[in-house]
Amino acid sequence: MPGTVGRVPTPPAPVSGAPSGTGAAARVLGHPWAATELGPLPTWDPAVRAATDLVLASPVPMALTLGDELLLLYNDAYAELIGDKHPAALGRPAAEVFGEVWSMPGVGDVIEHAYRTGEPFLEKEATLPIHRRADVAEQSVFTRGSCAVRDSAGRVVGVLTVAAEITQVTRQLQSLGDFAAALAGTLTLDDVARVALRYALTVFDADRVSFAVDEGGGGWRMVRRVRGELMDEADERLPPLWRRGPADWPAPAVEAARRGGASYVDDGEPLRGIAVDRHDQKVRALAAVPLRAAAVRGGITVGHHDPHSWSAADRALLAASAELIGQAAERARRFETQHGTAQLLQRSMLPEHLPDLPRLRIAARYDPGVDGNAAGGDFYDAFQLPTGELGIVLGDVAGHDVQAAARMGQVRAALRALALNDPRPDQVLAGLDRLVTSLGAEGATHELFVTVVFGVIDADRSQVTLASAGHPAPLVRRCAPDGQARATYVDVPAGAPLGLGSRPVTRTVPFHPGDTLLLFSDGVVERRQQGLDRGLATLAEAVAGAHSGDPRALCAAATAAVPGATEDDVAVLAVEHALRPSRSASMEVPAEPTAPSRVRHWLTGQLTEWQVPETVVGAAVLCTSELTTNALLHAGTAARVEIDLSPERLLVSVADSGTRGTVTRARTDTLSSRGRGLGLIEDLTDAWGTDPTVRGSTVWFEILLPAG
Repeated sequence: MPGTVGRVPTPPAPVSGAPSGTGAAARVLGHPWAATELGPLPTWDPAVRAATDLVLASPVPMALTLGDELLLLYNDAYAELIGDKHPAALGRPAAEVFGEVWSMPGVGDVIEHAYRTGEPFLEKEATLPIHRRADVAEQSVFTRGSCAVRDSAGRVVGVLTVAAEITQVTRQLQSLGDFAAALAGTLTLDDVARVALRYALTVFDADRVSFAVDEGGGGWRMVRRVRGELMDEADERLPPLWRRGPADWPAPAVEAARRGGASYVDDGEPLRGIAVDRHDQKVRALAAVPLRAAAVRGGITVGHHDPHSWSAADRALLAASAELIGQAAERARRFETQHGTAQLLQRSMLPEHLPDLPRLRIAARYDPGVDGNAAGGDFYDAFQLPTGELGIVLGDVAGHDVQAAARMGQVRAALRALALNDPRPDQVLAGLDRLVTSLGAEGATHELFVTVVFGVIDADRSQVTLASAGHPAPLVRRCAPDGQARATYVDVPAGAPLGLGSRPVTRTVPFHPGDTLLLFSDGVVERRQQGLDRGLATLAEAVAGAHSGDPRALCAAATAAVPGATEDDVAVLAVEHALRPSRSASMEVPAEPTAPSRVRHWLTGQLTEWQVPETVVGAAVLCTSELTTNALLHAGTAARVEIDLSPERLLVSVADSGTRGTVTRARTDTLSSRGRGLGLIEDLTDAWGTDPTVRGSTVWFEILLPAG
């Protein structure tokens, strides 16, 4: 059994070698040990005093638990670990100091076992709840060891515990795993950049981080984030703001990528030559690490406003992070290449421009299903017939591959040819049935599944004639005399899909001024674990509840009507029979800095000439300026602004010829804070959306006009 602390009668004297400073060491020397079972400190056994000297002089967290009560004695480093418990913990039993924590497995029992048996203990990774502040427990990770302290006679009189906190290292390793999981879910370089910047800013407690990749044509693009930058949920969903630079760009991330080696600055002005604002100028410590990737060149930087010594652990973590980012960037580059090819194939088979008619307004939208990386078989078309009527069609060829897209192109071209010869819907679909049967026989397949609905709109007679081959019935939105809109499905027999001996039947229904006809694919209404009837009812409610019957707004409302993800393609085509002809105008916007101000001047003059209310003019000009700047900044190409004014609403669209296919925000001279533009458009307009086109994207908004 261990004994009490041995005492050797010696004259009072300070503990040999003990520091004479302040803090825990000074408190140990001044503690009233005489009131404890240990007795006055000068009378302690020399071996115990030597152990005390070692503890107090060590920069490593160390503690002694002495005597049968395991009274606690520790140094300054250990005092920092226990936080608010110091200095009251000195000289008290460890079980009282640590309370419930002491009784947890692997805590107090380890010390008590070492005291009873004299056996040492080592644990390389221990997770313990540490109360650095009162009533607040933090889960911290330690490497700790305990060994018996013996007096001059060899008796165990206490236990020495050495603890090295590795919480930060452990958290970094855990975060690296979370980072890898987050990168695994990225598809595009925008996604990779967003995840990488968020991770680097948090894990390295940085003030500025950046990510750069090569453009493939000799140039580079780079994006950064700074601590405290305003980022809301919408920003996180939108593409980051990339800066583009030449092949010899001196940015540290680019230089690290070109050189293939990392660089570290502990204290200096590493961004002095390329600083664009005060955030860059304030950086004093910077690490620049190249991505570890074969097909993509790039780099990341992590910066601090204060001097920072880049430890071996920091460098290892940066290297591991750069390797993960490089792998994700390669996957994203491959995806974007395949995605762009598939989308270009898909959209090249769809009409680039729809007819511009005085009394019939037309809009369409196509969204790829699955992962967006494959061409699909949904298609739409609208064209004028020799009789002056309008032919409209929407169909679906089963499949999500190049073959499905090719068949879709054949069916669409054949339908237009048949309609130009004989526009009767039942005859057009009967001819298509023979074509699909022939294609199936030619390919020796019975899996060629095609559904289609075709209609002819006669604006003079205010009617539409429709026929369907296995396709969902179209939806008509009508405005009653009381002003309440209602949406009903046209009672047209679906019949059998093409290629199965389809015998289409036509239906002619009224199509009065103010009505809007909506054709859609089944991807709009079908969802897993949900009945088709429910999806159809939800779509009808959304269309009836739309602000207006404007085709573009109804296309947006229809694609978002049924909640939940769909694996199918989504295609919609809407045609409005206008109450009165609308007025239209357009402007080609060159890709130059003065373009947004020219657009504002032109739009203000045009809307004023049309006697649009001033409140609508102001909102429209501000929103158009935002979207124009965005198109020029991100697409980097010329844009086209189109306005369409009807008695009910003002519609403005901005189309670019880039390849992003998504809406982003930009800094404008009136909106200096990024991230406010989209909120502005949502606040000032009644509806807005973004539509992918064959060679870019179109962003539009609608503002309803006051009555009278």
